[in-house]
Amino acid sequence: MAAAEKRTRTATGRVVSNKMDKTITVLVERRVKHPVYGKYITRSSRIHAHDENNQCGIGDTVTVAESRPISKSKTWKLLEVVESATQV
Repeated sequence: MAAAEKRTRTATGRVVSNKMDKTITVLVERRVKHPVYGKYITRSSRIHAHDENNQCGIGDTVTVAESRPISKSKTWKLLEVVESATQV
């Protein structure tokens, strides 16, 4: 049997902070249905991701992938910048 290709989890979100060196904070939002009332609610998670070249700015839409632990709170790394924020 051949070795199966391992799938890595990916997430797409908005960069809310890039103040740290080689680290970005990504806000990932998802919509879930309330178990009792049936209304859709927006839930969010803040993920710390490794940005090797410090290429992301605040407001950029990015895709991150899960990886081995890089630091205490960093277990994701930047895959690509989907859309850059407009500079004012």
